[in-house]
Amino acid sequence: MTSLSRYCVAHGKSFDPDDIDPASKPFSQGSKANDLAHIAALSDKISALQELLYANRSRSLLVVLQGTDTSGKDGAVRSVFSHVDPQGINVVSFKAPTPQEQEHDFLWRIHPQTPGAGKITIFNRSHYEDVLITRVKGWIDDDEAQRRLAHIRHFEQLLVDRGTVILKCFLHISKDEQKERLQARLADPAKHWKFNVGDLEERKSWGAYQAAYAAALSATSTAEAPWYVVPANSKTHRNVMIAELCLAALKSMKLKPPKANPAFAKIRIE
Repeated sequence: MTSLSRYCVAHGKSFDPDDIDPASKPFSQGSKANDLAHIAALSDKISALQELLYANRSRSLLVVLQGTDTSGKDGAVRSVFSHVDPQGINVVSFKAPTPQEQEHDFLWRIHPQTPGAGKITIFNRSHYEDVLITRVKGWIDDDEAQRRLAHIRHFEQLLVDRGTVILKCFLHISKDEQKERLQARLADPAKHWKFNVGDLEERKSWGAYQAAYAAALSATSTAEAPWYVVPANSKTHRNVMIAELCLAALKSMKLKPPKANPAFAKIRIE
């Protein structure tokens, strides 16, 4: 069994996306059919632990999904959490900040969306947008970027101290794979709604985005809130690995059923 730690960005060390092949499938079960069956089995286990998480109300799980356009954040959510009770999970996507949000610090809009006790929250894009696109576009300079990265580390440590387990996944695809996925959207009229002409402009900055991701992951992967690089050229492999990571994160909480109420032993339902 491949170790998840192989794909964890080491704390305090520089990270280069080129060090991991996005086309690799280290957690594949050998075929697409086997992978799909494995994802379903993992989702069942995640569901069972989510129920325990909700029953205990002492911990929470924050899953951060980041990646370039077409890396598959939406698809991962649909697949990995397909068996989880929707009442115990929340998916949040952060778009361009509103005028009101721009009047505050960049984490002001993030904190209210973090998971409450007993809940799982998935950030489909996240607070990391404020050190990625802002850096690529030149909206912040390097000094401000470093300040924001420090604020992110402190913010995540605050969440950890309060009982939140943080799992951060970088969905790593190649430039060629992105080209194929964008072209597939153009080729299928039913998928035109997914295509954004602006993605082509962003694609021109591929190298700059990869550098921004490398800097952000290197600066914010900590023992308490690590980053994992998920080879994501294969959609099914991407989902297998994210499911494995989520299951491992929930298992790390060592959740147990709440103590039974002895008074219930005397109750008889007529």
